[in-house]
Amino acid sequence: MQLTILGCHSATPRIDTNPTSQVLQIKNHMFLIDCGEGTQVQLRKAKIKFNRIKHIFISHLHGDHYFGLVGLISTFRLLTRETDLHIYGPKGLKEVITLQMKLAESWTNYKLIFHELTSTKSELIFEDDKVEVHTIPLDHRVYTNGFLFKEKPGERKLDMNAILNNDIDVAYYRKLKQGADVLDNNGELIKNSVLTKAPTPVKSYAFCSDTAYNPSIVPIIKDADVLYHESTFLEKHAHLAPKTKHSTAKEAAEIAKLANVRALILGHYSTRYNGYEDFREEASSVFDNVLLSKDGKSFDFDDLRS
Repeated sequence: MQLTILGCHSATPRIDTNPTSQVLQIKNHMFLIDCGEGTQVQLRKAKIKFNRIKHIFISHLHGDHYFGLVGLISTFRLLTRETDLHIYGPKGLKEVITLQMKLAESWTNYKLIFHELTSTKSELIFEDDKVEVHTIPLDHRVYTNGFLFKEKPGERKLDMNAILNNDIDVAYYRKLKQGADVLDNNGELIKNSVLTKAPTPVKSYAFCSDTAYNPSIVPIIKDADVLYHESTFLEKHAHLAPKTKHSTAKEAAEIAKLANVRALILGHYSTRYNGYEDFREEASSVFDNVLLSKDGKSFDFDDLRS
């Protein structure tokens, strides 16, 4: 699993900063999370192939999180895309996008499928045989969700030495990978645990977009490998957080600690700040493994599991 930060700043774009957008590579999926202005350019800089993006997740309808979406949809059309595109986001997103396309007489030549969200409780919104995605209800000025991306457990690994020592026929290998007990060539039942090893541990990623400090999300994101949590303000501006329904770096760390995640990535920095080490310092006073997002930076989750 790998996360690429395309943009991690709040409010307006600047020459050297971009609003929120990320790409998560998970089990051969390339999920786009939020789509602020400049996302297309950042995708090209990161050398991410547009045609690999089949699912887009939009947290809420504030411009710095989705104003790049209609442009990306239009570019897909110009590139003669044929693959279906699924978009998950708040109710109203379909109306906004289709109105823009209608007035521009610019309908897609591929199937555009909207999955509009309205629930204030966590729900499963995507699932296949390898991955599932759940919403994380957040506390912001408009209806907002974060997203929890989870790998599904893989097959068990064959212990070939044990299999050969117990004289197990090759015809049973598939059942062994699926967790079944099997018979040896003498007709004796051998426990699966004797013949296989546990599958590779699954990974999970919790994306928490704009939100006030909200401990109610902790049970949803409990024990996630990586948590991205907005940290718009430092403590010297903590008084602004409740008014704007945002969080401080320290509050993000409190959530990480309560949820027992392995690593915390901070982002959605207010553009009032010129540097970001203070965010790390304040969060590190509460939680140990704190990382700073940066436009164009990638995180390999295998490197963060220590």
